[in-house]
Amino acid sequence: MNIKLSLVLITQLISLSLLAQSPKGSLSGSVTGKDGAPVSTATIILKELNKSIPVDTRGNFSIDGLEPGTYTLILKALGTKPQEKTVSVKADKNNSISFKSVDHISELSQVTVTSYNTINDKATEVGKSGISAKDLPQSIQIIGTQAIQDQQMNRLSDVMKNVNGVALGAMRGAVTENFYARGYSLGTNNIFKNGMRTNTGTLPEASTLESVEVLKGSAALLYGGVTGGAVVNMVTKKPKFTNGGEVSFRTGSYDFYKPTVDVYGPISKDLAFRVIGTYEDAGSFRNNVTTNRIYVNPSLLYNIGTKTEVLLQGDYLKSDYTPDFGIGSVDGKINKSVGRNTFINTPWAYNKTDQVTTQLNVNHKFNDIWKLNVAAGLQSYDRNYFGAERIQANKDGDAPRNLNRSETNEYTFNEQINLTGSLLTGKIKHTVLVGADADQSNTDAYTFNIVGGAAYDKINVFDFGKYSLRTDMPETAYSTRTNTPIYRYGVFVQDMVALTDKFKVLAGIRWTYQRTPESEIYDYSTNETTIKQNLTEDKRPLGAKVDKAFSPKFGLIYQPLTNTSVYVSYSNNFTSNSGYDTNFAPMGPSIIDQYEAGIKNDFFGGRFSANLTWYRIENNRFAQAIAIADGSIPDANMKEFTGKTASDGIELDLTGNIVKGLNFMAGYAYNFMRYTKTLETTGSVEGVRLVGTTKHTGNGTVFYTFQDGKAKGLKLGASAFYTGKRNAGWNNTKNGATDRLIPLNGFTTFDFSAGYTFKKISILAKVSNITNEFNYYVHENYSVNPIAPRQFITTLGYKF
Repeated sequence: MNIKLSLVLITQLISLSLLAQSPKGSLSGSVTGKDGAPVSTATIILKELNKSIPVDTRGNFSIDGLEPGTYTLILKALGTKPQEKTVSVKADKNNSISFKSVDHISELSQVTVTSYNTINDKATEVGKSGISAKDLPQSIQIIGTQAIQDQQMNRLSDVMKNVNGVALGAMRGAVTENFYARGYSLGTNNIFKNGMRTNTGTLPEASTLESVEVLKGSAALLYGGVTGGAVVNMVTKKPKFTNGGEVSFRTGSYDFYKPTVDVYGPISKDLAFRVIGTYEDAGSFRNNVTTNRIYVNPSLLYNIGTKTEVLLQGDYLKSDYTPDFGIGSVDGKINKSVGRNTFINTPWAYNKTDQVTTQLNVNHKFNDIWKLNVAAGLQSYDRNYFGAERIQANKDGDAPRNLNRSETNEYTFNEQINLTGSLLTGKIKHTVLVGADADQSNTDAYTFNIVGGAAYDKINVFDFGKYSLRTDMPETAYSTRTNTPIYRYGVFVQDMVALTDKFKVLAGIRWTYQRTPESEIYDYSTNETTIKQNLTEDKRPLGAKVDKAFSPKFGLIYQPLTNTSVYVSYSNNFTSNSGYDTNFAPMGPSIIDQYEAGIKNDFFGGRFSANLTWYRIENNRFAQAIAIADGSIPDANMKEFTGKTASDGIELDLTGNIVKGLNFMAGYAYNFMRYTKTLETTGSVEGVRLVGTTKHTGNGTVFYTFQDGKAKGLKLGASAFYTGKRNAGWNNTKNGATDRLIPLNGFTTFDFSAGYTFKKISILAKVSNITNEFNYYVHENYSVNPIAPRQFITTLGYKF
């Protein structure tokens, strides 16, 4: 920590030595239609600096830190011809300019955005500070609306396979999705919706999203107790002050049907609405597996004067899905003789989920420099599950089917406040973010007694006729209810220091407090509630689990050209540990260090971006059980920070639309996550890739829409996705007698799309996995789920 503090002090000394810089000016303006309504679907281009300035929902834009002089501004708005204006910027003054769109504002909503825009000059919601991606010493990737529509995405996994360095994992029963980034499982803590942590147990609806933002690496400074792989923020569509909408119908292989309605518009001059709804009913290439979903997403946007914006949004998702453990394992391994479509769960198995989310965002501009965001959210999540589990057959294919019934009710409250702005110390500009956040979750987990016991029957995965299989659903009764609350709080500050136009420093620190009280267990048979105490091996009470941690971040950014940014950074995050130390005190968190270096480039006037990143993540405080001299472990819960892990990798992002109508994005990533120090006798084997992590991933998508001639409106596209070698099962231990790893080969899938747009009507068809590639996603060694075979999907849409 002394080294980090020294770097901060050095930065301040450098700042003081540069006080003689020339003063800067700022520029602000507005864009309105000829009806006087604000135009929010516009972009301002600062020609001399080749910089894009987004326009907010009121049609306003601003930029500061400009050298005095004359600049040319270009207005680009959907459905209008570009406009140019010149403005003279004077030092230490805010200079203003306004644009009026030539065409009527209502016509703008009828034009489709058809480009995969580069993001280096854009600020993201996930970054909180309003700093452009080019100025952040961290890798960011955004999958936008057009890509979501082009690939006809339905699930978050459809989006994430376009994010290099992120690999799809597997969860038991395939009832939810899991992702690995930079060697770490993201889990629920790393998935957010509009900046607030969200439960992903319902399989989030992706087809209606505005975008998905991925902040790679450690984001603990901004979000607290998250793993170091990445943070994913799903951005929903917002209301518009223009009338419009779309109705569409999507259909595909295996009885897939999905109608969608999206309607938006103004209620008054200051109040706008949006309502999105979709219904999905589908079968599967897997026998007996069905999906039934309903999703509704209403929102209201209210402008209070010219400085305050209130956004109220909510959504409801009901998702019923057949739990599917795939083909299971045979003698601990994958056996392809069990067919791709073979379903081995009970015929009545179900997984029913309901999720309701409400979010309130208030944005206030004190002036053109200082802004305040206050947000609060409430989410409820219910899951009802019943079926067989862990199908692990012997070498002859025989496996017992044992039942499990569970229910979960989770309530989560989120609150956050963020203040952003800029100030000068002498002539040095600071872009400051100060924030605080809190979330409280309360979970009730129910267990059940199954009439007749958990043992159901026996199945042979090769020959279903070998045994008489049951089809009845046993009766169940509540057994226990376990209530577990979790409280998280954090405060943070971040400062982007512009020492010169080319050299910047980002420094920040966060303090996080996380408390998990002892659980309460209610027994339905006795009608009594007891406290599930956290005890040591010899019954000493430990009390509530509390984690406290500081999470710093420090980065250096050098921009030799206006379109190039080179950076290095250090950050850390923490993970909570179970157990206790030799003094019988609860184990503290492990601090995980992350080092990153990268270069971000824009070419061809910002129409093409190429970003390259290298990283190394080290956990030098990996908690593991204490072994005595003979290698045995007397108390598995008594631990010490003697283990180590490491993760190395590189990531390459390519995005652009160099030629009008031609859009592409591509990426490649390499990762090696492994143990580097474990217990001598019983520890995991060092230097072997961790289960779940993927060595190489790659993706590429290109779409071209013909702009003129007889083929005008015709769209053609192709995508390729590569998932490299990885391990399933469990990592082997040094004293293990059997090999528990299940090596999985890499695979590549190819998709092809074709469509046509005529005025307001569009149709787009896709065939996925053209070569009918066959592979698996595996959770441990019992949930072995084949990837989907060749399939077809088509979307017919009408915009109004």
